[in-house]
Amino acid sequence: METEPRNIKLLIGYDGTEFSGWQRQKNSLTIQGEIERFLTRMTGEEILLNGAGRTDAGVHADGMVAHFHTASTISCDDFLRGLNAMLPGAIRIFDAEDVANSFHARFSAVGKEYKYEIYTGKIHPPRLRLNTLHVTCPLNFNSIRKCLAMTRGTHDFSSFENSGSRDKTACSGRGAVRTIHEALLLENGCELFSLQFDGDGFLRNMIRNLVGTLLEVGRGKITSEEFAAILAAKDRTMAGPTAPAHGLCLKKVLY
Repeated sequence: METEPRNIKLLIGYDGTEFSGWQRQKNSLTIQGEIERFLTRMTGEEILLNGAGRTDAGVHADGMVAHFHTASTISCDDFLRGLNAMLPGAIRIFDAEDVANSFHARFSAVGKEYKYEIYTGKIHPPRLRLNTLHVTCPLNFNSIRKCLAMTRGTHDFSSFENSGSRDKTACSGRGAVRTIHEALLLENGCELFSLQFDGDGFLRNMIRNLVGTLLEVGRGKITSEEFAAILAAKDRTMAGPTAPAHGLCLKKVLY
């Protein structure tokens, strides 16, 4: 009787600065492509790595989850050691474990947690330049928190969705409706603060578009009433700019 292939789950962290995002691309350096390349070398098989989602070029992760199928007998500990020995320092595998074949990194997920970090000091410290957005103008945190509260719950987030997020001609599915369980502004001291989002899923660039719009609120360019109208409008052209990728980090995938 033929043995069913193993299903191995990886917990992955990466600095996305030098990569063209998560998803494999023919002529670009990507997270998925690099991990698949070394898994193929280790196993002698053509490995397909399934991630919990896609992160854009420049976005970071502390808790990306992916899985792959293999007939290899290499232990999970050896996968962990071998991958970390071969991968560039910007990618690390934190854990590897055998899981049930029914597990799928993307389809088994029930939510994700993201954090967007911002530095407000006059001079951007070099060590923070690759993972925080530098904003020097004064920001009204109370106004931002008021608008963050409006995003909690279930809404159609079309106003914060970039093209390519989904097939908009599809009649089935949930469209642009998503549920945000928590949206917080946290002051981390030393002129650092973060915007944190916990939801059941996010549209393409949704968080970066929310952050860009919320910063316009903080600057006094958009009122809380106008923010509410933007959310209700389901019109991307009404919202603020897309915040740069390097401030965003995928913190956790929830199962």
